[in-house]
Amino acid sequence: MTASIDSRLAELGLTLPQAAAPVAAYVPTVLAGGLLHVSGQLPFVDGQLVTGRLGESVSLEEGQAAARACGLMLLAQAKAALGSLDRIERVVKLGAFISSTADFTDQPKVANGASELMQAVFGEAGLHARSAVGVPVLPLGAAVEVDAIFAVRAA
Repeated sequence: MTASIDSRLAELGLTLPQAAAPVAAYVPTVLAGGLLHVSGQLPFVDGQLVTGRLGESVSLEEGQAAARACGLMLLAQAKAALGSLDRIERVVKLGAFISSTADFTDQPKVANGASELMQAVFGEAGLHARSAVGVPVLPLGAAVEVDAIFAVRAA
């Protein structure tokens, strides 16, 4: 990768939010065996938590934007843990949880909001394995939650 990830974010017009503090008994990140595991992140857009359920009060487009916001928070947590996003070699896996009604079946399309962000930021290294799961409710009533595993270069 020739340009730094910070340069790439600026080129894409993206600003990382402040890394959110945990809301329960866990840590935001764990670095083990060359992998950075990032706890599930909730979607904050313009400082407000995106709440509701897909198939009910949240549109597909709003869900995708929420997943993208989760992705930005994942990057903010990774940067806080690593000091630089340039240490990320590969996005290994994303886990997307979508609060949705029983008849909503477009969870993969919602999760694309986070997946496409990772590909835009990291290029080919942003291609990853993924889960996209519909759930009846998420913490704080969030519409989407996404966690991540990143392969990391030694400091």
